[in-house]
Amino acid sequence: MTDQLPTSTDLLVVGAGPAGSAAAAWAARSGLNVVLADKETFPRDKTCGDGLTPRAIAELDRLGLSEWLADFPVNRGLRACGFGQELQLPWPGGSLPGRGSAVPRTVLDNRIREEALASGARGVENARAIDVLRDGNRVIGVVFAGGKDKPNFTIGCRRLVVADGVRSQLGRVLGREWHQNTAFGVAARAYIKSGRSEDEWITSHLELRGAQNELLPGYGWVFPLGDGEVNIGVGALATEKRPADVHLKDLIGVYAGLRRDDWELEGEPRAVRSAMLPMGGAVSGVAGSNWALIGDAAGCVNPLNGEGIDYGLETGRLVAELFAAGAGTGRGTGRSYADLNKAWPATLQEHYGTSFSIARRLATLLTVPGVLKFGGPVGMRSNYLMTIALRVMGNLVLEEDKDYVARLWRNAGRLSQRFDDRVPFGQIQY
Repeated sequence: MTDQLPTSTDLLVVGAGPAGSAAAAWAARSGLNVVLADKETFPRDKTCGDGLTPRAIAELDRLGLSEWLADFPVNRGLRACGFGQELQLPWPGGSLPGRGSAVPRTVLDNRIREEALASGARGVENARAIDVLRDGNRVIGVVFAGGKDKPNFTIGCRRLVVADGVRSQLGRVLGREWHQNTAFGVAARAYIKSGRSEDEWITSHLELRGAQNELLPGYGWVFPLGDGEVNIGVGALATEKRPADVHLKDLIGVYAGLRRDDWELEGEPRAVRSAMLPMGGAVSGVAGSNWALIGDAAGCVNPLNGEGIDYGLETGRLVAELFAAGAGTGRGTGRSYADLNKAWPATLQEHYGTSFSIARRLATLLTVPGVLKFGGPVGMRSNYLMTIALRVMGNLVLEEDKDYVARLWRNAGRLSQRFDDRVPFGQIQY
């Protein structure tokens, strides 16, 4: 926390992960006075696989971080393993870069935050948001905990972005609800020394086995970091009806044991951390008159692979574009609207509604006993099918893509939305 705290700002961003820092950077570049607050002191860690898909790479390139990113490993695609098969699936390219990477979140988040500050945002650390001040239906300030023997303090704002992660304490204050009837994720990651830390492929094991050799609805991963270590982790899918009955931290030990020889692992996994992930826009209450939730706080996590960095970076940019058009001020016109409670859900649904709808429907299907056992071996026998699966599971399809796979994926998403009781980012449909 800085010695002289700002008392008010045009835009207050709560949460300085990729989503919040991207929003702050883009908004500051557009001329807004921006304060970027976070409950931690940077650099800080975040539970994550550390992988950067081509979609995330594209956003980092937009931010101007290409030269910085060049110092980190480049991966060529996904090595998919399981059910007696191993396939190497290059990134599909198309309108996206044909490369991926992996950067520890202690490094990545700190660098994007630095970019936001260099763009003109003012940073406030060690500031935990606990409440909001309102004037009618508008938020006019955020209350932060003062810490030991210090009073709480308030930063006034004309507009607010909430990017405080999957639990989103401030989002709950504002009315955000997480709906667990659709698929959500539980995941854990660790770091471990590896003789293959410079491998050019990220690896996913789609046949995830537990301590009793039982097949679990999830996957394990090994992401090379190029620094002598790999990020190793496990993730499982669950729903309210079919919760994931796994102890993640124990499962990482089991998985690391299975990978020890082929990845030349040394020692035991360290820095084990776990998280629960709302996925596929399975939240409502994502915006109000002059505030919006972005990134993980808005449930912008891919239901099929747990990826959230790309959506965080994208939603940060998209919300800043709405601000630049006047949204949230009460004076917006056209597509920007006067209030974010219309503009922001519409924007999220336009960009992610169809893909999230079909992806979470497929993810829910994978939690049904027997589906993975019989469907996994069939899919893994076909390099062609798995190449398509990599593209759609990674949501590596943009609106400008007109090939048949992109068209099929979008059409499937539109059809899926017709049967949604609750569309992504929305209320129950009657």
